[in-house]
Amino acid sequence: MGLFRTRSAAVFGIDAHLIDVEVDLYSSGSSRDFITVGMPDTAVRESRERIKSALMNSGFGYPAKAVTINLAPANVRKEGAGFDLPMAMGILGAMGTVSQSEQFLLVGELSLDGSLRPVRGALPIAVCARREGVRNLIVPQENAAESAVVDGVKVFGARHIAEAVAMLKSPDQYTPAAARTAAPGAIADVPDFKDVRGQTTAKRALEVAAAGGHNVLMVGPPGSGKTMLAKRLPGILPPLTFEEAIETTKIHSVAGILPKGAALLRERPFRSPHHTVSDAGMIGGGSGQLRPGEVSLAHHGVLFLDELPEFPRNVLELLRQPLEDRGVTLARSTMTLAFPASFMLIGAMNPCPCGFFGDATRECRCTGAIIQRYLGKISGPLLDRIDMHIEVAAVPYKELRGRDDGVTSATMRDRVIRARDRQLSRGWYNAEIPASQLRSVCELDDAGERTLEMAVRRMGLSARAHDRILKVARTVADLDNAPKVAAKHLAEAVQYRSLDRNYWT
Repeated sequence: MGLFRTRSAAVFGIDAHLIDVEVDLYSSGSSRDFITVGMPDTAVRESRERIKSALMNSGFGYPAKAVTINLAPANVRKEGAGFDLPMAMGILGAMGTVSQSEQFLLVGELSLDGSLRPVRGALPIAVCARREGVRNLIVPQENAAESAVVDGVKVFGARHIAEAVAMLKSPDQYTPAAARTAAPGAIADVPDFKDVRGQTTAKRALEVAAAGGHNVLMVGPPGSGKTMLAKRLPGILPPLTFEEAIETTKIHSVAGILPKGAALLRERPFRSPHHTVSDAGMIGGGSGQLRPGEVSLAHHGVLFLDELPEFPRNVLELLRQPLEDRGVTLARSTMTLAFPASFMLIGAMNPCPCGFFGDATRECRCTGAIIQRYLGKISGPLLDRIDMHIEVAAVPYKELRGRDDGVTSATMRDRVIRARDRQLSRGWYNAEIPASQLRSVCELDDAGERTLEMAVRRMGLSARAHDRILKVARTVADLDNAPKVAAKHLAEAVQYRSLDRNYWT
């Protein structure tokens, strides 16, 4: 009996880093000593009782010596119960039950009976194992399919510590887990746009937004279909690429919201937080280990904010950085973490508190001061970062009772995918065109220059709004399969930018 080493990993942000677990047994005045060093948090320190009960109840026994466990490197904080399994295996190794195994990385939380519970961040841990050259990974059974997505690592899912010991001794006797992923072309079970009566302009605007990855603000009275339209948007978005799926799945894995037994996410996330969401809930953070917020959970997908002015203004202002930088940096006294946050923002709101300002059929009961106070919750800088502003008017009775226009989500999705393929041939989606490339990608003819100049002068648009109009016009041209941006494409893009001046002036 003596010193024994195992390997595990700690998750920081959406990435994992290798942790060496060193276990030493030694004679002491008290055999009850169990010391964990290396900046463990409370959950790691409490593992002492879980490990002891798990080993005893699994028939392995427990050493009648003092135990010292070092989690290296010592200058990195260790959090969570995922270190239970490697620490317990280290004790068994120090007792002589298992032999040295440098080519295994272990992670898992122990129950008192020795069974293994799932942990957060299994996918980043598998990526870490491959990066560090560790060929074998033992995780709880519930995390096996998720981890098996990573090529180059044999993933073994264990239900009990006794099974993990057997895998460590004879890995050839066990079959590695296989990843279960949805078909790349699968469409999520979301409502279809063919169910929406009327709203031709709004549906066209959302198709343009989906094609270019643009942010949208919908303004209209209650019951006009704003939420109905937004919930159908995921059905026209293309499936995630493999690289996008890996990054999205890592975020959901770290947050602990990956469905049980799920492997690689294939559908773009759709997040719709309540307007009572906190700063940390929206952007990320929290006490102890920093967690991704809604903007990161919507990465490569849609963040839908219904009743936009009901959100606290300070929460809405926090969206400005991720909308511009497509990422979030959380700085704390002990660490700084970066989470990706490239998402489509879809906002929906009424034009006033009663909802009928500007409506031709219903009288608005709000005073001018009340309307301005309500609209003032959406700041100018935030509006500038929203590419498209569209009006969703109440649906007339004839359109409400008429036949649908025959345009399905599948048809719209095909057009969106073709438009995005054209954009990827240039290196980026239109919403992400770098400022240095904007003029060359969105080159205008004389008629287009006159149209844009007139729009900027009459509407008093900012430089950022000018750039947003060009990007939307490029998307309209891509949907039209046009190599250059024409005046008609620019005119449609300007149409999607006029509501902020109609309501906010």
